[in-house]
Amino acid sequence: MTERPPALIRRHAAGAPSARGLLFTLLGEFVLPGGGAAWTSAVIAAFARLGVAEKATRQALMRTSADGWLSAEKAGRLTQWHLTSAGRQLLTEGAGRIYSFTSAAENWDGRWLLVAARIPDGDRSTRHAVRTRLSWAGLGWLGPGLWISAHPEREAEVARVLGEAGVAGAHLFTATRSGLDGAADMVRAAWDLDAIEQQYGRFIDDFGGPEFCGTGPGDVLARHVELVHAWRRFPAIDPGLPRELLPVSWRGLEAARLFTGLHERWSAGAQAEWKRLNDGVLVASGPSGPSGAAGGGLQRGQRDPAVVAPEDLAGC
Repeated sequence: MTERPPALIRRHAAGAPSARGLLFTLLGEFVLPGGGAAWTSAVIAAFARLGVAEKATRQALMRTSADGWLSAEKAGRLTQWHLTSAGRQLLTEGAGRIYSFTSAAENWDGRWLLVAARIPDGDRSTRHAVRTRLSWAGLGWLGPGLWISAHPEREAEVARVLGEAGVAGAHLFTATRSGLDGAADMVRAAWDLDAIEQQYGRFIDDFGGPEFCGTGPGDVLARHVELVHAWRRFPAIDPGLPRELLPVSWRGLEAARLFTGLHERWSAGAQAEWKRLNDGVLVASGPSGPSGAAGGGLQRGQRDPAVVAPEDLAGC
């Protein structure tokens, strides 16, 4: 029986996700901890496994470099990309948020962070930037100019967001409610928990089924990239509310356990396969330079050394 294409390949065939988004996932998961450098052809080879065309991969690298996250170094006909200091900081901060995220805050002391910030109606770009970055920080919108979070320890992050956006006259408060009556209604007004839980349900469907937890062979590098790429959006859409403010059967907890278990099982094999691709570029390059399958790309019928073994999938 033919194995169904991984979830990310199916979604990419429908037009998502973007090559640039995948590039940030690959940079954060493999390039950052692996010395900060990647050859063009290694990225092309990895992305080919995810159904991303070579042209789109090259464009993603160029645009990421133009934005200051990567710098290029030529070695004959080859190009090696290096993370800039800004790129390292961005990915390090993102990794900290992604891998520490568990979908529910523990040991909450009942305090809320309130933000009152008025942005002129005509300043749409600032309004969009502030809303996007405050949402990433876990804040919910209660009404015009009023934001709330169950994480008062993020006050400095919020102040930095507002300052960088040029928002003047903002007020930040740490407060408690006078009782919990009505807290559930307030939470649902600030965050669309039903929509977030639907996203968790899709994640569980995509990565908890037999195509990821069965005994069939699979490409551990491609699977690992799509796992991390799918998970990295949750810290931006899930505010990480305390357990007592979440539905009893909140699926975010199940999804977090699934992500942690699969990441632990696949990480070593995926890292080894990326190293094989990236380190093999110079060896594989000939007079005409490396091809899109540089680093020892597989031929028809050849078994990938990074195939997931049945014992690595046990217990899914």
